[in-house]
Amino acid sequence: MLEPGAVMAVDALTYPGIKALAQMHRIELVAIPQKNGVADLDALDKLCKRRPVRACYCMPTLHNPLGTVMPKRERKRLAALAEKHGFFIIEDGAYAFLAEPAPKPIQVLAPERTVYVTSLSKSFASGLRVGFIVAPTAMVSAFEQAIRTSIWSTASTSVALACRWIESGTLDELENRKRADARERQALARKVLRHGTIVAHPASYYLWLQLPDGLRADEIAAQLSRDGVLVTTAEPYSTVAHAPQALRLALGSVGLDVLAEALGKVDGVLAY
Repeated sequence: MLEPGAVMAVDALTYPGIKALAQMHRIELVAIPQKNGVADLDALDKLCKRRPVRACYCMPTLHNPLGTVMPKRERKRLAALAEKHGFFIIEDGAYAFLAEPAPKPIQVLAPERTVYVTSLSKSFASGLRVGFIVAPTAMVSAFEQAIRTSIWSTASTSVALACRWIESGTLDELENRKRADARERQALARKVLRHGTIVAHPASYYLWLQLPDGLRADEIAAQLSRDGVLVTTAEPYSTVAHAPQALRLALGSVGLDVLAEALGKVDGVLAY
């Protein structure tokens, strides 16, 4: 979609993988400020008037790392801006299954301007490396060629299993269980964490913890690491010069007792 040197708009806090991809393909990322956890579309409109924005990468449903869901009104406006300024929307829906019910994807509003990307690695299992792209008709052949020249194809056994689990309803059942599990973990986090400000969706497997004034995220992360708890600072997610003093906490993959103990250590360090 993008040639080297192209301009792509991204949130001020965004998925680290898109930063690495942009660097590899020599794409210029331009940060868009966020209001209440979603892109400031007035700022995007102004940017498009100054720069030749080719694409906008976004996560409107279950933003990573903030867990926000873009309201319907903003989705419609983003679709309108794409049409007005002639850029494409890259819609990342990897965590969208956790928000139920959720607004319709932007792809539905702007099918000829949006590339929707999702995967079973979050909704089913991390080892099931099967992804999906919904693309404008005119771009399908280009995406097929890109897949052939990069990964060639996904293992046929994985695809067969994925199709069987989707058709049988197994995936729907597991997604329901994951949403319930994530809600339980979020509730636990809100019970244990008494210091800092939590920003998260109630059914998300991660949360954003804004630190109390005077605390540095890198120092807190280092101290927790020495105590056996690994957290991520805002630095990998930030596309602006000064990252906020915050931590991203992953809540999945361990038992609730282990999670409670780890969260207690995080809160203890913040309170010290």
